[in-house]
Amino acid sequence: MHATNPGNRRRAFRVAVVATVAAAATAISVAIPAAADVARAPSEPKPTIVLVHGAFADASGWNDVTERLQKQGYTVLAASNPLRGLHTDAAYVRSILESIEGPIVLVGHSYGGAVITNAATGMANVEALVYVAAYALDEGERLVDANALGGGHTDLADHIVVRPYPGAPEGDADGYIDPAYFRELFAADLPKKQTAVMAASQRPAALQALFTPSGVPAWKAIPSWFVVASQDHTIPPEAERAMAERAGSTTVEIDSSHVVMMSHPGEVTDVILDAAG
Repeated sequence: MHATNPGNRRRAFRVAVVATVAAAATAISVAIPAAADVARAPSEPKPTIVLVHGAFADASGWNDVTERLQKQGYTVLAASNPLRGLHTDAAYVRSILESIEGPIVLVGHSYGGAVITNAATGMANVEALVYVAAYALDEGERLVDANALGGGHTDLADHIVVRPYPGAPEGDADGYIDPAYFRELFAADLPKKQTAVMAASQRPAALQALFTPSGVPAWKAIPSWFVVASQDHTIPPEAERAMAERAGSTTVEIDSSHVVMMSHPGEVTDVILDAAG
């Protein structure tokens, strides 16, 4: 038998320790990138924000909100609402939604709320509805009916200028807000110079839309948010609150005229971001 050299034993022990530590380090180095890969996995895509304007207006009313959303990295589409009738307008907006891949947050102002209520029904990729001083109609309900919800009242109908248009169905015509009352009814908290231009360039809506019963409302299946404009003289604030409560909406009230997205774009953007989040 040969005696074992103590120095050799110490060297062998050191080699074994180094090998063990090296193996552990290799295991850790493999595990860390794997964990990092999980942490960096791409999150769900941000939804496309589709903005729908109402009557007496156009998509430019969303400009300040659009800019803020784009700065947050969202794709925004401010649709041009035809304003020819509730169901035809809803069909048009629906065709836009069908052309978009991925999730959507659908936003409607004023009459645009009635349009999105009908356009989004059955659309699986519409994840949230946002009503901005808007109509969230129930099935069979008309715009003129909704104005009376909550005991509200509007003088809008007393200040409509009616003009015929070619090809209009019998009994239909275009409606404009009388420019003399435009600021008072529509945008009392915007500068007079600005509202004078808005009154001159307003887009009319076919009056038949006021009397068209709504279809099955999308808000019964899709989560909704609602901005109530407490100084609204176009849609009664009482009616807005009643529609928001009925829809089970997350509700924010802003001390604003009807065009809350123009006079308070930051606050409206925050509501849309909440819905998108």
